[in-house]
Amino acid sequence: MLPLLLSATLLCGQTEYPNSSMLIEADALAKADRSQMVVLDVRRQKDYAAGHVPGALPVDVAEWSKAFNNKIDDKTWMRMLGELGIDVAAKVVLYGDDVRESARAWFLLKSLGVDDVRLLNGGWKAWQASGGKVSTDPGAPKTANGNHQRQDNRLATKDDVLKMLSVPGIQIIDARSAQEFCGDLGTAKKKGAIPGAKHLEWSEFIDKESQKFKAASEIAKILKDANIDPEKATVTYCQSGGRAAVAEFALELLGGKNVRNYYRSWAEWGNDDATPVVKPDKK
Repeated sequence: MLPLLLSATLLCGQTEYPNSSMLIEADALAKADRSQMVVLDVRRQKDYAAGHVPGALPVDVAEWSKAFNNKIDDKTWMRMLGELGIDVAAKVVLYGDDVRESARAWFLLKSLGVDDVRLLNGGWKAWQASGGKVSTDPGAPKTANGNHQRQDNRLATKDDVLKMLSVPGIQIIDARSAQEFCGDLGTAKKKGAIPGAKHLEWSEFIDKESQKFKAASEIAKILKDANIDPEKATVTYCQSGGRAAVAEFALELLGGKNVRNYYRSWAEWGNDDATPVVKPDKK
Protein backbone atom coordinates (compact mmCIF):
# COMPACT_ATOMS: atom_id res chain seq x y z
CA MET A 1 0.00 0.00 0.00
CA LEU A 2 1.06 3.59 -0.51
CA PRO A 3 2.25 5.32 2.66
CA LEU A 4 -0.69 7.13 4.27
CA LEU A 5 0.58 10.70 3.72
CA LEU A 6 1.71 10.08 0.14
CA SER A 7 -1.50 8.25 -0.68
CA ALA A 8 -3.73 10.98 0.74
CA THR A 9 -1.81 13.74 -1.01
CA LEU A 10 -1.72 12.12 -4.44
CA LEU A 11 -5.15 10.55 -4.46
CA CYS A 12 -6.75 13.89 -3.64
CA GLY A 13 -5.81 15.19 -7.06
CA GLN A 14 -2.24 16.49 -6.80
CA THR A 15 -0.96 16.99 -10.33
CA GLU A 16 2.70 17.49 -9.45
CA TYR A 17 4.79 14.32 -9.44
CA PRO A 18 7.04 13.91 -6.40
CA ASN A 19 9.97 13.62 -8.84
CA SER A 20 8.66 15.96 -11.53
CA SER A 21 12.17 16.86 -12.75
CA MET A 22 12.35 13.44 -14.44
CA LEU A 23 10.05 14.81 -17.17
CA ILE A 24 10.19 17.89 -19.35
CA GLU A 25 7.27 19.26 -21.32
CA ALA A 26 7.62 20.25 -24.98
CA ASP A 27 7.11 23.97 -24.38
CA ALA A 28 9.71 23.93 -21.60
CA LEU A 29 12.23 22.18 -23.86
CA ALA A 30 11.62 24.77 -26.60
CA LYS A 31 12.49 27.59 -24.16
CA ALA A 32 15.31 25.81 -22.31
CA ASP A 33 18.92 26.92 -22.14
CA ARG A 34 20.62 24.29 -24.30
CA SER A 35 24.21 25.19 -23.40
CA GLN A 36 24.51 22.26 -20.96
CA MET A 37 21.76 20.13 -22.51
CA VAL A 38 22.09 17.11 -24.80
CA VAL A 39 18.90 16.09 -26.61
CA LEU A 40 18.84 12.50 -27.89
CA ASP A 41 16.42 11.11 -30.48
CA VAL A 42 15.82 7.37 -30.05
CA ARG A 43 13.69 6.87 -33.17
CA ARG A 44 14.75 5.07 -36.32
CA GLN A 45 17.44 6.79 -38.35
CA LYS A 46 15.08 7.45 -41.27
CA ASP A 47 12.59 9.17 -38.95
CA TYR A 48 15.35 11.31 -37.47
CA ALA A 49 16.51 12.27 -40.96
CA ALA A 50 12.97 13.27 -41.95
CA GLY A 51 12.76 15.79 -39.11
CA HIS A 52 13.79 16.13 -35.47
CA VAL A 53 14.09 18.55 -32.57
CA PRO A 54 16.71 21.12 -33.63
CA GLY A 55 20.14 20.09 -32.37
CA ALA A 56 19.03 16.60 -31.33
CA LEU A 57 21.43 13.70 -31.86
CA PRO A 58 20.33 10.24 -33.03
CA VAL A 59 21.12 7.19 -30.90
CA ASP A 60 20.63 3.50 -31.66
CA VAL A 61 19.07 2.18 -28.46
CA ALA A 62 19.11 -1.42 -29.72
CA GLU A 63 22.89 -1.19 -30.10
CA TRP A 64 23.18 0.37 -26.65
CA SER A 65 21.13 -2.46 -25.19
CA LYS A 66 23.24 -5.09 -26.91
CA ALA A 67 26.43 -3.46 -25.64
CA PHE A 68 25.00 -3.27 -22.11
CA ASN A 69 24.01 -6.94 -22.08
CA ASN A 70 27.41 -7.88 -23.50
CA LYS A 71 29.03 -6.02 -20.61
CA ILE A 72 31.07 -3.60 -22.71
CA ASP A 73 33.81 -2.17 -20.51
CA ASP A 74 33.31 1.18 -18.80
CA LYS A 75 36.10 2.86 -20.76
CA THR A 76 34.28 2.15 -24.03
CA TRP A 77 30.98 3.40 -22.60
CA MET A 78 32.55 6.59 -21.34
CA ARG A 79 34.08 7.22 -24.76
CA MET A 80 30.67 6.68 -26.38
CA LEU A 81 29.01 9.10 -23.97
CA GLY A 82 31.77 11.64 -24.44
CA GLU A 83 31.28 11.53 -28.21
CA LEU A 84 27.68 12.57 -27.60
CA GLY A 85 28.78 15.49 -25.46
CA ILE A 86 27.58 13.87 -22.24
CA ASP A 87 29.73 14.80 -19.25
CA VAL A 88 28.91 14.88 -15.54
CA ALA A 89 27.31 18.34 -15.85
CA ALA A 90 25.12 17.49 -18.85
CA LYS A 91 21.34 17.60 -18.74
CA VAL A 92 20.13 14.84 -21.07
CA VAL A 93 16.66 14.84 -22.65
CA LEU A 94 15.37 11.74 -24.44
CA TYR A 95 12.48 11.50 -26.85
CA GLY A 96 11.07 9.10 -29.42
CA ASP A 97 7.80 7.77 -30.72
CA ASP A 98 7.73 4.81 -28.30
CA VAL A 99 8.07 5.50 -24.59
CA ARG A 100 9.40 1.97 -24.07
CA GLU A 101 12.54 2.81 -26.03
CA SER A 102 12.90 6.26 -24.44
CA ALA A 103 12.60 4.66 -20.99
CA ARG A 104 15.06 1.94 -21.99
CA ALA A 105 17.62 4.60 -22.94
CA TRP A 106 16.86 6.43 -19.67
CA PHE A 107 17.59 3.28 -17.66
CA LEU A 108 20.83 2.60 -19.53
CA LEU A 109 22.10 6.15 -19.05
CA LYS A 110 21.16 6.22 -15.37
CA SER A 111 22.85 2.85 -14.86
CA LEU A 112 25.99 4.23 -16.47
CA GLY A 113 26.01 7.09 -13.98
CA VAL A 114 24.47 9.96 -15.94
CA ASP A 115 22.70 11.88 -13.20
CA ASP A 116 20.31 14.29 -14.94
CA VAL A 117 18.30 12.36 -17.54
CA ARG A 118 14.75 13.38 -18.45
CA LEU A 119 12.08 12.15 -20.82
CA LEU A 120 10.23 14.55 -23.09
CA ASN A 121 6.70 13.91 -21.86
CA GLY A 122 4.71 12.59 -24.81
CA GLY A 123 7.81 12.22 -26.95
CA TRP A 124 7.92 13.25 -30.61
CA LYS A 125 4.12 13.39 -30.76
CA ALA A 126 4.06 16.04 -28.02
CA TRP A 127 6.79 18.05 -29.74
CA GLN A 128 4.80 18.13 -32.96
CA ALA A 129 1.54 18.93 -31.16
CA SER A 130 3.19 21.88 -29.40
CA GLY A 131 4.25 23.41 -32.70
CA GLY A 132 7.92 22.93 -31.90
CA LYS A 133 10.44 23.71 -34.62
CA VAL A 134 11.60 20.80 -36.77
CA SER A 135 15.04 20.49 -38.32
CA THR A 136 16.58 18.15 -40.87
CA ASP A 137 20.11 19.36 -40.17
CA PRO A 138 22.22 16.75 -38.35
CA GLY A 139 22.99 17.67 -34.76
CA ALA A 140 26.62 18.49 -34.00
CA PRO A 141 27.75 16.90 -30.71
CA LYS A 142 30.23 18.61 -28.44
CA THR A 143 33.18 16.54 -27.30
CA ALA A 144 33.07 15.85 -23.58
CA ASN A 145 34.79 13.78 -20.93
CA GLY A 146 32.32 11.03 -20.09
CA ASN A 147 33.85 10.15 -16.71
CA HIS A 148 30.73 8.83 -15.02
CA GLN A 149 30.53 6.20 -12.31
CA ARG A 150 28.40 3.17 -13.12
CA GLN A 151 25.38 2.76 -10.81
CA ASP A 152 25.04 -1.01 -10.40
CA ASN A 153 22.33 -0.57 -7.77
CA ARG A 154 19.88 0.18 -10.61
CA LEU A 155 20.35 -3.22 -12.21
CA ALA A 156 19.05 -6.53 -10.89
CA THR A 157 20.61 -9.76 -12.18
CA LYS A 158 19.04 -13.21 -12.30
CA ASP A 159 21.02 -14.20 -9.21
CA ASP A 160 19.80 -11.08 -7.40
CA VAL A 161 16.18 -11.94 -8.18
CA LEU A 162 16.62 -15.57 -7.11
CA LYS A 163 17.90 -14.36 -3.73
CA MET A 164 15.06 -11.85 -3.43
CA LEU A 165 12.44 -14.60 -3.69
CA SER A 166 13.17 -15.53 -0.08
CA VAL A 167 13.38 -11.95 1.23
CA PRO A 168 10.12 -10.57 2.67
CA GLY A 169 8.97 -7.11 1.64
CA ILE A 170 10.58 -6.88 -1.81
CA GLN A 171 8.10 -6.20 -4.60
CA ILE A 172 8.55 -7.83 -8.00
CA ILE A 173 6.50 -6.22 -10.76
CA ASP A 174 5.77 -7.90 -14.09
CA ALA A 175 5.21 -5.15 -16.67
CA ARG A 176 4.26 -7.49 -19.51
CA SER A 177 0.79 -8.21 -20.88
CA ALA A 178 -1.68 -10.27 -18.87
CA GLN A 179 -1.37 -13.08 -21.43
CA GLU A 180 2.39 -13.25 -20.92
CA PHE A 181 2.05 -13.06 -17.13
CA CYS A 182 -0.48 -15.90 -17.03
CA GLY A 183 1.58 -18.09 -19.34
CA ASP A 184 -0.73 -17.97 -22.37
CA LEU A 185 1.77 -16.13 -24.56
CA GLY A 186 5.52 -15.89 -24.90
CA THR A 187 8.57 -16.82 -26.95
CA ALA A 188 10.75 -18.28 -24.19
CA LYS A 189 11.01 -22.01 -23.44
CA LYS A 190 9.01 -21.53 -20.27
CA LYS A 191 5.87 -19.41 -19.99
CA GLY A 192 4.45 -17.77 -16.90
CA ALA A 193 5.77 -15.43 -14.22
CA ILE A 194 8.37 -15.09 -11.49
CA PRO A 195 6.91 -16.47 -8.23
CA GLY A 196 5.32 -13.74 -6.12
CA ALA A 197 5.35 -11.15 -8.90
CA LYS A 198 2.54 -8.63 -9.13
CA HIS A 199 1.20 -7.83 -12.57
CA LEU A 200 0.93 -4.22 -13.72
CA GLU A 201 1.27 -3.70 -17.45
CA TRP A 202 3.52 -0.81 -18.48
CA SER A 203 0.81 0.78 -20.65
CA GLU A 204 -1.31 1.51 -17.56
CA PHE A 205 0.99 4.45 -16.80
CA ILE A 206 0.58 6.10 -20.21
CA ASP A 207 -2.32 8.13 -21.61
CA LYS A 208 -3.16 6.49 -24.94
CA GLU A 209 -4.14 9.69 -26.72
CA SER A 210 -1.32 12.04 -25.71
CA GLN A 211 1.32 9.34 -25.02
CA LYS A 212 2.17 11.29 -21.87
CA PHE A 213 2.48 9.83 -18.40
CA LYS A 214 -0.83 9.94 -16.59
CA ALA A 215 -1.37 12.47 -13.82
CA ALA A 216 0.26 11.80 -10.45
CA SER A 217 -3.11 11.09 -8.82
CA GLU A 218 -4.02 8.57 -11.55
CA ILE A 219 -0.72 6.71 -11.25
CA ALA A 220 -1.04 6.71 -7.46
CA LYS A 221 -4.49 5.09 -7.74
CA ILE A 222 -3.21 2.52 -10.24
CA LEU A 223 -0.42 1.57 -7.84
CA LYS A 224 -2.75 1.48 -4.85
CA ASP A 225 -5.24 -0.74 -6.67
CA ALA A 226 -2.38 -3.11 -7.56
CA ASN A 227 -1.17 -3.06 -3.93
CA ILE A 228 2.19 -1.61 -4.99
CA ASP A 229 4.10 0.86 -2.82
CA PRO A 230 6.63 2.97 -4.80
CA GLU A 231 8.67 3.51 -1.64
CA LYS A 232 9.31 -0.21 -1.10
CA ALA A 233 12.31 -2.02 -2.55
CA THR A 234 11.14 -3.10 -5.99
CA VAL A 235 12.31 -5.02 -9.04
CA THR A 236 10.60 -4.62 -12.40
CA TYR A 237 10.85 -7.00 -15.34
CA CYS A 238 9.30 -7.72 -18.74
CA GLN A 239 10.72 -9.57 -21.76
CA SER A 240 13.86 -7.57 -22.49
CA GLY A 241 13.93 -4.57 -20.14
CA GLY A 242 12.08 -1.83 -22.04
CA ARG A 243 8.60 -2.21 -20.57
CA ALA A 244 10.23 -2.78 -17.18
CA ALA A 245 12.00 0.56 -17.63
CA VAL A 246 8.64 2.33 -18.11
CA ALA A 247 7.36 0.81 -14.85
CA GLU A 248 10.63 1.68 -13.11
CA PHE A 249 10.39 5.25 -14.38
CA ALA A 250 6.77 5.61 -13.21
CA LEU A 251 7.61 4.34 -9.72
CA GLU A 252 10.49 6.79 -9.40
CA LEU A 253 8.29 9.56 -10.75
CA LEU A 254 5.97 8.82 -7.82
CA GLY A 255 8.83 9.00 -5.32
CA GLY A 256 10.40 5.53 -5.48
CA LYS A 257 14.04 5.46 -4.36
CA ASN A 258 14.93 1.76 -4.42
CA VAL A 259 13.76 0.46 -7.78
CA ARG A 260 15.82 -1.95 -9.87
CA ASN A 261 15.31 -3.24 -13.38
CA TYR A 262 15.88 -6.94 -14.04
CA TYR A 263 17.04 -5.94 -17.48
CA ARG A 264 17.59 -9.37 -19.02
CA SER A 265 14.07 -10.17 -17.82
CA TRP A 266 12.03 -13.06 -19.20
CA ALA A 267 14.34 -13.54 -22.19
CA GLU A 268 16.81 -14.93 -19.63
CA TRP A 269 14.52 -16.21 -16.85
CA GLY A 270 12.16 -18.07 -19.18
CA ASN A 271 15.01 -19.83 -20.97
CA ASP A 272 16.86 -21.02 -17.87
CA ASP A 273 15.98 -24.56 -16.77
CA ALA A 274 16.86 -23.74 -13.14
CA THR A 275 14.58 -20.72 -12.57
CA PRO A 276 11.21 -21.20 -10.84
CA VAL A 277 8.08 -20.26 -12.83
CA VAL A 278 4.42 -20.02 -11.87
CA LYS A 279 1.28 -19.61 -13.96
CA PRO A 280 -0.94 -17.21 -12.00
CA ASP A 281 -4.71 -17.46 -12.21
CA LYS A 282 -6.33 -15.17 -14.72
CA LYS A 283 -7.98 -12.09 -13.19
